[in-house]
Amino acid sequence: MQRTTDITRPKTLEELLPSTLMARLDPLDLASRKVFYGKLKGERRSKKRGQSVEFADHRSYVSGDDIRHIDWNIFARLDTLFLKLFLEEEDLALHVVIDASASSDCGIPSKFAFMQRAAMAMGYVGLVNLNRVAATAMGEGAVQSSVRDLRGKRRVHDLARWMCSVEPGGSFSFREAAERIALSRRGKGIMLVFSDFFFKEGFETGLKLLKGRGYDVFCIQVLSPQEVEPDLVGDLRLRDVEDMDMAEITVSAPLLKRYKANLAAYCESLREFCARREMQLLTIRSDTPIESFILDSLRKRGVVK
Repeated sequence: MQRTTDITRPKTLEELLPSTLMARLDPLDLASRKVFYGKLKGERRSKKRGQSVEFADHRSYVSGDDIRHIDWNIFARLDTLFLKLFLEEEDLALHVVIDASASSDCGIPSKFAFMQRAAMAMGYVGLVNLNRVAATAMGEGAVQSSVRDLRGKRRVHDLARWMCSVEPGGSFSFREAAERIALSRRGKGIMLVFSDFFFKEGFETGLKLLKGRGYDVFCIQVLSPQEVEPDLVGDLRLRDVEDMDMAEITVSAPLLKRYKANLAAYCESLREFCARREMQLLTIRSDTPIESFILDSLRKRGVVK
């Protein structure tokens, strides 16, 4: 598979996320299989009992409770102290992580271009719903760059400018990148990790580091059409775009068959690893329309609703 050439990189929000797609995303909201209790008040209702405007239930008063929450109407009728309980609004964080290595910029369409646009679309959904949004690019130096603590629709352009500034290239240690991301993230919420997960060091240690700390982790494995269905023939000399390793091969029908079997086995091992650790994996091709990816694939997986 060759590195994508003559790429026109997006430079504006409209090029990343057309207004027609934004209109389709506006009604969506983030979802999670877990209940998270955020530090800031947001638009999301939590099962946690707090001090909001929506009444939930009563419970008996015990010594030390705040007397301001006693229901005096019930006390007047029953001569017994009960406390009012309320549903507290909950803040759900979203952290999108994209693979900005040289190998991610391969395929037609480019895997990186898909990750960039998909991450921007999910960031948009988080921002318009007043969630705290962070984004990280894994690349040269483990973490190439990041942006954090964005909140509200007015920050959409800030996220778009950051997305447009990310340039794929070089290589990185997934374990080191994951460790830095895990140590820097705040609050609790959803983490979407966009990558092909083809790391020579393996994906296991990195994903173990990302798991936990109150985050629901979704792995989005992006493969190019040429990786799924190679169109190579004949004698070839291949060079790794990241570490420059060389290999000479002769492409034949048996070799392609073995390649597809190895790819399927690798993807299955990634899926099983994620399932054992309560992470979800979605494998998708880079030629999938972003609208279909979000409105169909992610909605079916319960990431958006």
